[in-house]
Amino acid sequence: MSKLETNQVDPATGTTLTLGTSGDTITIPSGVTIANSGTATGFGGDNTPYFYGALASDQAVSRGVDTKITGMTTGEIDTDSAFDGTTFTVPSGMGGNYFISATIQANFDSIGNDGERVRAMIYKNGSIIFRNVYYDQSTDTREVSVNTNAIVALSASDTIELYVSARDADSGNPVISSDQKGTNIFGYKLIG
Repeated sequence: MSKLETNQVDPATGTTLTLGTSGDTITIPSGVTIANSGTATGFGGDNTPYFYGALASDQAVSRGVDTKITGMTTGEIDTDSAFDGTTFTVPSGMGGNYFISATIQANFDSIGNDGERVRAMIYKNGSIIFRNVYYDQSTDTREVSVNTNAIVALSASDTIELYVSARDADSGNPVISSDQKGTNIFGYKLIG
């Protein structure tokens, strides 16, 4: 093995410098620091795609009925045009493990406050895969917030949606609240 000692290597022509050829391994020894002042490409990942949306206006739901949350367009962030405010669809070539988080904020103010149950549910391809439940038999609950999180293996064209089921002990219909972005969903691809 020969050793090259120099302070700078520049390409002989053009602006591209290639180290090694296909199949070679370039080893950076322990204790060496790589300082980058330019643009690095092809290293690690960047957690894309990622998306976020909060409910733009209150959504009425029927008591005890699993209902899809729609219109989560407040503060929407969507790196790959894969979230339409209701459904996230995994883009082509972007399969992998995703972290998904969703919060439901249910308002029972106008319907009696005599025992409430709220289920926040993450659906994949039209079927429930994760849920969290809040249940209270008290007589003074006005507003309930329920969060659910999941790490989900997704393939291209798989869909993720947020559903809710909420009921009061009487026959009233709760409202899913958009106040302070209390109802929202977000997710991102994990680097792995």
